[in-house]
This record gives sequence, C-alpha cells and structure tokens, in this order.
Amino acid sequence: MSASFTRRLPLSRSGIDRDHASRSRAELFDELRDAGSAKTVVLHRGAALLDGDRGLALPILDEAIGAELLLYLGRGHEDGQTYVASVLSDEAAAAFGDGAEWGTLRDLGSGLSDLDAGLFTQSLALANWHASHGFSPRTGAPTRAGQAGWTRHADDDHELFPRTDAAVIVGVTDADDRLLLGANALWAPNRYSLLAGFVEPGESLEAAVAREVFEESGVHVIDPVYLGSQPWPFPASLMVGFRATVDPTRVTELEPDGEEIVDLRWFSRHELAASLDRIALPGATSIARAIIEDWFGGPIDDRTAW
Repeated sequence: MSASFTRRLPLSRSGIDRDHASRSRAELFDELRDAGSAKTVVLHRGAALLDGDRGLALPILDEAIGAELLLYLGRGHEDGQTYVASVLSDEAAAAFGDGAEWGTLRDLGSGLSDLDAGLFTQSLALANWHASHGFSPRTGAPTRAGQAGWTRHADDDHELFPRTDAAVIVGVTDADDRLLLGANALWAPNRYSLLAGFVEPGESLEAAVAREVFEESGVHVIDPVYLGSQPWPFPASLMVGFRATVDPTRVTELEPDGEEIVDLRWFSRHELAASLDRIALPGATSIARAIIEDWFGGPIDDRTAW
C-alpha cells in the first residue's frame, strides 16, 4: 500500500488513540462528565451534529445531551482531548431544535479533517453494531452494553464483540489497460462503479477477488495486488481494495450476472473522461473512487458522483 494511495482514502484517516485500557473502568462516563472536558460526537439515525463549518459540532459531554448509548472513542493524538459518542433517541435529537444541522458520513467524509473523519467513522461503525446486536445470537436474550460501548453482554454473561464484514473491491484492467466498470441493479441506470463483494467463510482475500469478479462479470482475473483498505460503516464493512488483470490465457466476454450487475463496460481513460456528462461515478468518500482515480492518473472532475 503506497502512502499516496492511502491519502486518497478519507475514512482510513484518524487522529485518535483508542485508549483500550480505559474501557474497563466501570465509572468511566461518570468520571468524564464530572471532569467536564470530554467532547462528544452526537449521532442520530446515522447522522452527526455539525458545526457552522460543516465539521463535527463536538459539544462537551453532560447530562443535557440525553444519550441512549455512550461509546468511548479515545484521546486525540495531537490535543490529548477525550472523545466519546452519544447516540440519541428521536426525542433527544429534537431537543437540539429545528436549526440544528446534521450530516452523513457518506456525504461529508472526504471533506472532514483527519480527526473528524476518524471520530465519525468509529462512532458510526460502533453505533450500527449496537443497533443490530440487541439480542444474543445464542439464546435470544436481551443484551446490554459493556466495556464503555465495546462489548455487549447477555444474562449468561456471554460477551459479544464488534464485528466487521470484509469485502473486496477490484479495479480490473485488460491488456489495453482499460478499466472495467459495472452498473448495479439497485442503482440508477447511469451509475457505474468497480466490482465488489463480501469475502466468504474460509476464503482468502485473493480468492474472493477472483470469485467475485467472475461471478459478476464472467471475467477471469490473475495477479490481484493489494492497494489499501477503508472502513465503510454502511453498516459494518471493511473495503479491501485490489487491482487485478484479465487472464490472457482465457477467452473473456463480459457477462453481467443479471441479478446484481446489469451492465458492464470497458473504459479507456479517454472514454471515461468523455463519458462524465452521461455516467455517475462513486463519490469522493469511497475507496472505489480512489481506485478509479489511481488508475486514471489523477483526480477526476465530474459533477455526477454519488
């Protein structure tokens, strides 16, 4: 993974020491409120409270926040500041008033500072995990948060830990260095992106690259090369980026699977640039955009990203 490519991954940035040791302190949140200096990422329905510059608002943690769930995030590398996340109910969010501005990570991620991007990504990933693990998968019993938001427990004291779903995303090129882009059945017809899919149990990342590309396109690829990874908490993925090339020993005809992928196209750099008024590429927050621009040779100036 090159440093230049890493800098293109907005959600891989972070300015936080996650301070694992503090999570076990049972009175941690009471201590932080009493100290009156901890700042909080305020979350409601996947959006964060923003300040006037469309960064994170980060008010001081106190009882007035009215959080349903508190999550300890750690300390800032540069400022030593303590940060938590406060997940709000509809009623608590409404208390901020009609003038409050909220924003999503997908929309804002590429424009946030390193600190804000890391805080928002960590907060949203944890909040999404808690929302989907209210009951024990073993017994069905209700679970409760522990370890400052980093575990959940059922009555049998079985501990649940946050999980991340690994997915590969692949920039496939052919012998002419054209890039393969596909249109998903769930998207608007003019939206194109890279091929991607979840890693299956007992499967390596490299094997997942070959399998997913073939399943979605009918194309056999070789030589998968790791580029970098980025968390994608929508709701709980880690996107692992690769480049791969078409196998020159196999006859290749594009065959969309017809269920997930409904159209496939090869693009040269010139063809992609000439198509930007007709197709929509992934937005600047995504690793897909970073991989496309890495192949393209620089930023792509388009107004139809999603």
